[in-house]
Amino acid sequence: MEIEKTQLEGCVILKPRIFGDDRGHFFESFNESTFNNLTGTQTKFVQDNQSFSTYGVLRGLHAQSGEHAQAKLVRVLQGEVLDVAVDARPDSPTFGQHVAVRLSAENNLQLFIPRGFLHGFVVLSETAVFAYKCDNYYNKESEKGVIYNSPELNIDWIVDTERVSLSEKDLILPTFTEAYKK
Repeated sequence: MEIEKTQLEGCVILKPRIFGDDRGHFFESFNESTFNNLTGTQTKFVQDNQSFSTYGVLRGLHAQSGEHAQAKLVRVLQGEVLDVAVDARPDSPTFGQHVAVRLSAENNLQLFIPRGFLHGFVVLSETAVFAYKCDNYYNKESEKGVIYNSPELNIDWIVDTERVSLSEKDLILPTFTEAYKK
């Protein structure tokens, strides 16, 4: 497995080593020891989640706060998404900055998102199956979020705004400035 650093401290792209032949391919999608050595962390994942979505579905931007904050390791099992992580750590030099990565079943890339980040993705293919590991259990009372089109973040989601499909919950999220007033 190879690691590629992003401009956001701790947020990295992981590229597995793929072994292929005329029958197909094989790769190790996760190995705790290799992962922790590459990322320099001691992350222990406790929960796996998976979603199925159609083109234009945008899930995010979400986070868990306080003692329930979560680090995530995300990947796509089928289809393609634009995955976005926003640094929401108030003391970070990259606070308010984001990274956007195309994740697909074809490129097999994974994105590690440390605790303290907002996370979201939009589906670029007809359908997508999205999977992620979390290092902390979900806690509804600790949910935090920011509207996907918050002007301060200036995220290019690629999908035309009129084709974006949001949940009722995500439609009423505050802007980044409203959610993270210093």
